[in-house]
Amino acid sequence: MLQAPTLKFLKDLNKNNNKTWFEKNKNNYALAKEDVENTVTKILKGFDKIDKEVAELNAKNCLFRIYRDVRFSKDKTPYKNNMGAWMNRGGKKVNSAGYYFHCEPGKSFLAGGYYMPMPPELNKIRQEIDYNFDEWKKIISSKQFKKQFTAGVDGIEILSRPPKGYDENNPAIEFLKMKNFVVRHPLTDKELLSPALIKEVLKTYEAMKPFVDFLNRAVSG
Repeated sequence: MLQAPTLKFLKDLNKNNNKTWFEKNKNNYALAKEDVENTVTKILKGFDKIDKEVAELNAKNCLFRIYRDVRFSKDKTPYKNNMGAWMNRGGKKVNSAGYYFHCEPGKSFLAGGYYMPMPPELNKIRQEIDYNFDEWKKIISSKQFKKQFTAGVDGIEILSRPPKGYDENNPAIEFLKMKNFVVRHPLTDKELLSPALIKEVLKTYEAMKPFVDFLNRAVSG
């Protein structure tokens, strides 16, 4: 489980998102970062029974920096109000589907899938869904999947018209119009601080695995 001071640090950062405050609270940041890193390490250890390639990752290489890139953003606050980790085969630098852990007081969640695939990968995913739609439907309609991801697959961006090469009457058109393939499972602050956190996280990722595997098979083909 995460420690309460970690959530307090992120809440305080949300109210004081400036360099002066952050520098004064560098020690609290270090402790919060260590806490999240330890949690991710435990999650990765649990992946040994789900996906051994993911289990081999180092937590440090999965964590995102707290420093925001403000060069092209209207929001010039220097720090993120959250801590996150991306876990996928090969690590963050490899373009593949995977699992995400997001820690943000009141807005935490688990997610996974393929976010913002480049055109070649997007085309491969669409083709795989089109060719193997029965398998896709079986994955996203399974009892375990629907229980963990009540909102279903989120395309985030949806085309208004069918992509080139596909007909509006294609039975898979709802998914073929998607530009992302993501699922989410919310986490309350209480769940983050619960001793059962790692167990629940792994249960969610286990339900996600066939979905992630399908997407990775598509882009590797």
